[in-house]
Amino acid sequence: MEKRWKILSANPEHVSALQQALKISPTISKILVQRGIQTFEEAKTFYRPQLSDLHSPWLMKDMELAVERILQAFQRKEKILVFGDYDVDGTTSVASMYQFLKAQYDAVDFYIPHRYKEGYGISKPGIDFAKENGFELIVSLDCGIKSIELIAYAKELGIDFIVCDHHLPDKELPKAVAILNAKQPDCNYPYKELCGCGVGFKLMMALTEKLGLPDSAYLKYLDLVATAIAADIVPMTGENRVLAYYGLKQVNESPCAGIKALMQLAAVQKEMHINSLVFVIAPRVNAAGRMDDARKAVQLFIEKDPAKALEFAEMLHSDNTDRREADTNITEEALSLLRNDGLASRKTTVVFQEHWHKGVVGIVASRLIESYYRPTVVLTKSGDVVAGSARSVAGFNLYEAIHECRDHLLGYGGHFAAAGMTLLPENVEAFSNKFEEVVSRIIQPELLIPEIVIDAEIDFTELKESFYNIICQMEPFGPENLRPVFVARNVKEAGFSKIVKDQHIRFVLKQNGITFTGIGFGLATKFHLLQMNHPLDVVFTLDMNEWQDSKTLQLKVIDLRLSV
Repeated sequence: MEKRWKILSANPEHVSALQQALKISPTISKILVQRGIQTFEEAKTFYRPQLSDLHSPWLMKDMELAVERILQAFQRKEKILVFGDYDVDGTTSVASMYQFLKAQYDAVDFYIPHRYKEGYGISKPGIDFAKENGFELIVSLDCGIKSIELIAYAKELGIDFIVCDHHLPDKELPKAVAILNAKQPDCNYPYKELCGCGVGFKLMMALTEKLGLPDSAYLKYLDLVATAIAADIVPMTGENRVLAYYGLKQVNESPCAGIKALMQLAAVQKEMHINSLVFVIAPRVNAAGRMDDARKAVQLFIEKDPAKALEFAEMLHSDNTDRREADTNITEEALSLLRNDGLASRKTTVVFQEHWHKGVVGIVASRLIESYYRPTVVLTKSGDVVAGSARSVAGFNLYEAIHECRDHLLGYGGHFAAAGMTLLPENVEAFSNKFEEVVSRIIQPELLIPEIVIDAEIDFTELKESFYNIICQMEPFGPENLRPVFVARNVKEAGFSKIVKDQHIRFVLKQNGITFTGIGFGLATKFHLLQMNHPLDVVFTLDMNEWQDSKTLQLKVIDLRLSV
């Protein structure tokens, strides 16, 4: 698949000033300026994150009210229910808040809604459970900001709500005792991009201060916060960067028994990075909710006994194995449908099979985009109706497109990049045609070609271990602070490159007398470019290859084309 290359620029004066202040290479200075860093102090804060950089939790609207209501529950001996979503952010939020409250007060329990029986967020069965079991306060995490009717229903039953959420609020807010969400228009909290677990962390921080506890009372959950930040793909800036930095440190030095057990089952040998949390820990946690019941993910995170934690981890590991098998099989089946039905020429993908597992349709939609880069909907049968997930391509507002198809839907929800919907079986074809018509009418043609964002042009002469070490100090990487991507121009193939495992390329490249090896995953279809004996432009990230106690810099090649 051909890709667009977009090379970022930066103000030359700012780059020069920062370079002189930091005494580092122009290339690194350019990347830092692109990421909003222009002064020595900003660079120091970026490269040396400190927990003291975290904002006071009391700056968040309603924090006083939330803390006061929880302390009131302690005094009145009321039962508190910690309620959260079934994904990584929700389960880590619940696990950390439940343990924190439980350490101070005994009458605390937790509730995770069942993905298929109750759906996303606050649920009526969850509120009914609270009423039947005598709970008078619910603390919701990673959900609740849109649950106006359900929180009103809880109030009728004599149950108060504290909502800790990070999703964008509507104009009308639920009638909760307190709403902690920095995205509220009248909230002056300086950082707006915390995940749900991050918002819960700030509440624990405030309670710690109010109760006169040591900082360790809330800092001990940083490993869970970092896992949520990684999995929820929030910007790796500001407080998220500080929390992820120290959370990763804890993951590598003294993780909770649950994370340690998951690392053991995944046979982790090396230091964990954000990517490790995204690809090793998060899928196993998410699989619990996708394939079965996410309650056991919370049980894993709160378990102190390593042997019991391993038992819960094995359940999640098994769920993830089932998830991967379903994901692979459904993806292959969907790709076959697209090829055989001549749907490859459309500007959208809509595929439907009654027997597909509902828990993986969102993952499959993302997989299909890797082959057919266009807005994608994957549908399956759910009871008497059809349910599905949609994923977008970069820069296209998927939610608005689905909103235009609402006449064919029973319900829908989502945001710019992802959405879900339900519809009647007899409306699948009409929805598919309408979705194709809407997207074809409004999408810009270039958005159907995947884009590679390149930070800087670079020569092989710059690629030294000292340069790589400065890049590594930019971790943790994530949205708005991605691992830097480079392009090297007029590179020659050194004569030793080869295809490995039928789909990857092992590169040996040279420029200005300097040779580097590299790996390009899934690039075997471009091997003919190397055989043309013509200069190449190569896009890559830098990596360190470790083999038999030897370390050498290598290129992780993303794309290549003939030099002009």
